[in-house]
Amino acid sequence: MAVRAILKYPHPALKQRALPVERVDAGIQALVDDLAETMYDAPGVGLAANQVGVLSRVFVVDCAAEDEASQLLVFINPEIVTTAGTVQWEEGCLSFPGITEEIRRAERLTARALDRGSSFRAHGRRPPRRRHPARARSPEWRGDARQAERAAAKAPRSEARAGSRRVGRRLTRARAQRDAGRENTPLSS
Repeated sequence: MAVRAILKYPHPALKQRALPVERVDAGIQALVDDLAETMYDAPGVGLAANQVGVLSRVFVVDCAAEDEASQLLVFINPEIVTTAGTVQWEEGCLSFPGITEEIRRAERLTARALDRGSSFRAHGRRPPRRRHPARARSPEWRGDARQAERAAAKAPRSEARAGSRRVGRRLTRARAQRDAGRENTPLSS
């Protein structure tokens, strides 16, 4: 696992369409590990493969609160199945450091994707994305988006700095959970 450099706008890879993953092999597994480590190191809530220069349809997201165990989700070849409602809030992106913008997104969605080789469906309300984890983590993936936004807005800046120090502990927990899952789950071909 390695921390990769996050591409900054206007890098051309950020404007190119990512290609579907043909097979979840050791290379994709390593990419997922690198994406998670890079995201936690940044610190961020989500990171896509094209943000590190790999044009594959892969992204990771972790919306766990700082005091919760990691809830790392891996999306390989994601498809949005349904959406409902709209919500607008301020978002940031690791490829646009220091810049936030009011963005309108679906309030609820259902997505279908591969997760390290097995198919799954994710249902939930979209959590907010922010640059600092203590201010970014929604209280619950299935929580109300407006409630999560209010909670994130109330988090003091000192929590954001403290959150950066806790990223290492979260990464260690995520690695332990990942390794425990690998012992019981064979990789798909």
